[in-house]
Amino acid sequence: MRKIAPLLIMLFISMNFIAQESSSPYRTEFWKDGSWIAGSTALNVLGVITIQNKDELTDNDLANLDRNDIWKINRGAAGNYSANADELSYVPFYASFASPILFLLGEDERKNFGQISVMFVETMATTGALFTITAGTVQKSRPLVYNENLSAKERKDSDAQRSFFAGHTAATAAATFFSAKVFHDFNPDSSAVPFVWAGAVAVPAYVGYLRTKAGKHFLTDNLIGFGIGAACGILVPEIHKIGNERLDVYPTAQTNVMGTGIDTKGIAVNYSF
Repeated sequence: MRKIAPLLIMLFISMNFIAQESSSPYRTEFWKDGSWIAGSTALNVLGVITIQNKDELTDNDLANLDRNDIWKINRGAAGNYSANADELSYVPFYASFASPILFLLGEDERKNFGQISVMFVETMATTGALFTITAGTVQKSRPLVYNENLSAKERKDSDAQRSFFAGHTAATAAATFFSAKVFHDFNPDSSAVPFVWAGAVAVPAYVGYLRTKAGKHFLTDNLIGFGIGAACGILVPEIHKIGNERLDVYPTAQTNVMGTGIDTKGIAVNYSF
């Protein structure tokens, strides 16, 4: 299945471009969008590998943890832990991924559903690339690590050392803001627009609350995750909007930049004047 998945994706994109309707406010291009998806997927793989190779805390690291070293805005969450909140957070998290299906209810959106799907994949892949690379390279203990009622093994685990930034919140915000942005662009005069945007804000905010309660992330981790997800959800459709062809955002990776020996992975922004 993994071997044929890239072919299926490219076939899907190809069929989408053939079927595009003039009623869409967006423009997609086969090679540009195909490269975007392939590049961001590759960055996700690199990020996941980085996460998997992340070190656990040592006994000495655990003994030296001090709540007073945490920013005051985050200090109240130190020691949080709730398995129920963690489990509950997955409900709106996964539900947000299905939000684009609602576009099948609108005539113009339904005609361009393939195009919308391609942009949604780009949105989520870009958000995922930013999250995995950051979570894999930044060492920051989750709030639950400060809970002395948990076992030392659970507190030292490498998974507990990637609090920054909140991936669940980022992915949920990317999905909901993408849906709100696309709905707004297809239906700018709809009376439902304010309510759609309100929902786009409320759902990831609730996920962020649950992730903090569960002891997975601090407040600032969720705020940054929310901002990154929301930005991806809005910018990807905006980049594809007809008339915005000069603005471009794409995943990038470079080795030995300008002979410095520094390798970079991330998202590049380009605007042609």
